[in-house]
Amino acid sequence: MEEKQSILLCEDDENLGMLLREYLQAKGYRAELCPDGEIGYRAFLNGKFDICVLDVMMPVKDGFTLAQEIRAINTEVPIIFLTAKTLKEDILEGFKIGADDYITKPFSMEELVFRIEAVLRRVCGKKSKESTTYNIGRFHFDTQKQLLTIDDKQTKLTTKESELLGLLCAHANEILQRDFALKTIWIDDNYFNARSMDVYITKLRKHLKADDSIEIINIHGKGYKLITPEVEA
Repeated sequence: MEEKQSILLCEDDENLGMLLREYLQAKGYRAELCPDGEIGYRAFLNGKFDICVLDVMMPVKDGFTLAQEIRAINTEVPIIFLTAKTLKEDILEGFKIGADDYITKPFSMEELVFRIEAVLRRVCGKKSKESTTYNIGRFHFDTQKQLLTIDDKQTKLTTKESELLGLLCAHANEILQRDFALKTIWIDDNYFNARSMDVYITKLRKHLKADDSIEIINIHGKGYKLITPEVEA
């Protein structure tokens, strides 16, 4: 099996940590297990990791502190927190620090791998195929500034609108699979997120209506397709 990305795994429960490491390795990942935050910090300084999976309650240095130190060095590496805490304040604190996801214990091994794959796909996967700017018909779309421009009119898109339009542009005149879009942008392809994506598709159609050569169509049972005469990256 080909190795995938490298994971910094910080978990002070020895049995759980070893089980997680073995499962991740069985799935093809390189996983370095650290039993506390201080050892995890030294490992991060000395290694190259594609994602960090950090337990919140650890001895010596907790997961929140470790995440803050990692963020001071690297603002882009994805971080997933593992915790038994379910308080809203703790979850908000994790996201405020810069977490990409938050998993409460107990959880299944399959869920952890799914979340890791979803975060990596969202944070890293887009870089290989998506550009930062697109010319869509008469529109110019800047994904970083989240600006959609036609003639002299600029529309500032929300983050979700920009991410979704970016995926559509990257797959212009092809089917954008519904579950892929949901897992890439919303992490989870549940019913409520699916309804949310439908709302954003409607919003994008309104933003693009000034150019009648552009259309976003539903492909029943599969997803969406951005129909456009050309998309230049």
